[in-house]
Amino acid sequence: MAAHLSSGRVNLTALREAGRRELREFLDKCAGSKAIVWDEYLTGPFGLIAQYSLLKEHEVEKMFTLKPGRLPPADVKNIIFFVRPKLELMDIITDNVLREDRGRSPQRDFHILFVPRRSLLCEQWLKEQGVLGSFIHREQYSLDLIPFDGDLLSMESESAFKECYLESDQTSLYHAAKGLMTLQALYGTIPQIFGKGDCARHVANMMIRMKREFPGSQNSIFPVFDTLLLLDRNVDLLTPLATQLTYEGLIDEIYGIQNTYVKLPPEKFAPKKQGEGGKDLPTEPKKLQLNSAEELYAEIRDKNFNAVGSVLSKKAKIISAAFEERHHAKTVGEIKQFVSQLPHMQAARSSLANHTSIAELIKDITTSEDFFDNLTVEQEFMSGIDTDKVNNYIEDCIAQKHPLIKILRLVCLQSVCNSGLKQKVLDHYKREILQTYGYEHILTLNNLEKAGLLKPQTGGRNNYPTIRKTLRLWMDDVNEQNPNDISYVYSGYAPLSVRLAQLLARPGWRSIEEVLKMLPGPHFEERQQLPTGLQKKRQQGENRVTLVFFLGGVTYAEIAALRFLSQMEDGGTEYVIATTKLINGTTWIKSLMEKLEPAPF
Repeated sequence: MAAHLSSGRVNLTALREAGRRELREFLDKCAGSKAIVWDEYLTGPFGLIAQYSLLKEHEVEKMFTLKPGRLPPADVKNIIFFVRPKLELMDIITDNVLREDRGRSPQRDFHILFVPRRSLLCEQWLKEQGVLGSFIHREQYSLDLIPFDGDLLSMESESAFKECYLESDQTSLYHAAKGLMTLQALYGTIPQIFGKGDCARHVANMMIRMKREFPGSQNSIFPVFDTLLLLDRNVDLLTPLATQLTYEGLIDEIYGIQNTYVKLPPEKFAPKKQGEGGKDLPTEPKKLQLNSAEELYAEIRDKNFNAVGSVLSKKAKIISAAFEERHHAKTVGEIKQFVSQLPHMQAARSSLANHTSIAELIKDITTSEDFFDNLTVEQEFMSGIDTDKVNNYIEDCIAQKHPLIKILRLVCLQSVCNSGLKQKVLDHYKREILQTYGYEHILTLNNLEKAGLLKPQTGGRNNYPTIRKTLRLWMDDVNEQNPNDISYVYSGYAPLSVRLAQLLARPGWRSIEEVLKMLPGPHFEERQQLPTGLQKKRQQGENRVTLVFFLGGVTYAEIAALRFLSQMEDGGTEYVIATTKLINGTTWIKSLMEKLEPAPF
C-alpha cells in the first residue's frame, strides 16, 4: 500500500480499540469469575477484535461452545451467553438454563450478550419459555464492521445476500448503515456518497436518516475518507462465479479462508527427517493465519498465481545468502549483528517454507486437466463465446456427476454472460440437474432464479456484450507477471464492480450513463455537509481515500484489484474495502442452496 495508508492502518486500529472497550465495559458489569458460552459462529470474528488474554484479564476462566443439554461444570459466578439473535439458538439457551441445578450453591448468575443487536423477538421467545427472568444483564454488542486487515472490514454476515435478495429482509442493511455511522464517529463524516443498486440506495437513506435523527453524531473530526461508494452485489453477479486466479483467491477457492485462517492438508508441512520414511505423518490440518502482518504474504497475496513462483525462488536465494553471512562474521561486532538479525531471518525462512508448500498444493490443482477445462469454459463465456446454447463441457460434467456446486457456478456464469438463457436451454439444464442430482434441488434452482443468477432471457436481448465492450471487461493481452490493468486477477476478465470504482474516480460515471442504466438498480450521488473548518484542502500529490462497501459480499480477487488501483503511480485514489461478507463462488452459491428434507414416513 502507498505510504499514507499506513495512517489508514493505524486508523483501523481505532475501530478495533472501540470494540475492545465496549467488550471490557460489559465484562466489568458482571462482577466476579466468568464462563463464556459461545455461539460457535462468533468465535472467529471475535478473535479478530480481542485475544484470549483480554478476556482473562476480566476474569473469564472458562469458554464453552453453545450446545443443548447441561452446561459443563465450571466453578464460576457468572455464565455469559454470546449469541446472534436467532430463535434456534434461544431454544438451546433455554435448555441450558432449565437444566441448571437450582439447588447448587453458590448459584450462578446468567447474562446474555446479543451480537450485533438485541432482538425483541428473541427476548419474547425466552419469556414464553419462562427463562427471560434468569438473565441479569441482557445487552447488545455492536460488532458491525470487523477489521480483517489494514484496508479491509467485514461484517461477516453469511446470510446477507440471501436475506436481501430472496427474503426482502433488510436487517443486514440496517447493520451496514449502523456500521457506517460508527465508522464516521471515529473517522469523520464522509462528504461524498455514490451508490449503485437498490440495497445501496436503502443503506444511504438509512444513514442519512440516522444522521438527521442524532444531531449529536456530527463530529469535529477531520474526515479520513473523501468518498463512500456503495455497491450492490447484484449489480455484478458475474465476478464471484468465476474462478479467482490470485494467490489469495486460489487459497480461498480451494481450501476456504475463515476469519483470516486457513486449514491445509498436513502432509506438505511435516518436517522431513532423514531415513525415517513418512512414518509419523501429522493428521491434524495445518492452521495458518494469513494477513499483511506477514511480510512475504503481503507481497504475494494479490499477485496472479503464475507470478508467485518467481517471487518465492528469488526470496529463497536472498534468505540462503543471508544465512551464509554467518561464515563471514569475524569480529564480535559482526557476530552480534548477525545474532540480532537471526529471529527475523528465521521467521522469514519459516514463512517462505509455508508459502512454498501452499504454492505446491495449489499448483497440483491448477495444472490438472479438469481445472484447465473448467477455466477454458469460464473464459469463453466471459469473452462472449457460445453463451446462448447448451455447453458440451457442462453436459459432460453433469453426466460424470461432478460436484453440484461446480455445475451451478458454470450454468449461472453462462446465464449472467448472456443476460439470461433461452427458455429451451434453461429447461434442458434444469432437467439434467434434477434428474442427476435429485429433485430436492428444485428449491435451489428456484432461489438462483430469484437472485437473478439463473434465469430466462427476457425481452430477447443480451446486454452483456455492450456492457463488456463499454467497460472493457475482457482484455486479450493480459500481463500476469507485471500487470498494467486489473484484469490480471482473472487472467483476462476485469471485475465489473472494480471497473465501476475505477471509472468513478476517473473520468466519473457520466461517461458510462448508458451502461449504468443496463445494470440493476438506481445509481445516485449524495453529499453530506461538513461542519465549517473541516473541508479538506488537498495537498499537492495527496491521494483521495475512497471506501468501497460491497453489499452482499466481495471476493479476494476484487480486493486484489482495488489494492492494485491503490498502488498505481498515477491513480490518485487509495481504497479501503468494506463488505457484508468475504465470499467466493462456492460459499456464495452454498448460501443460496436449500435441501428439501424427505418426508419422515
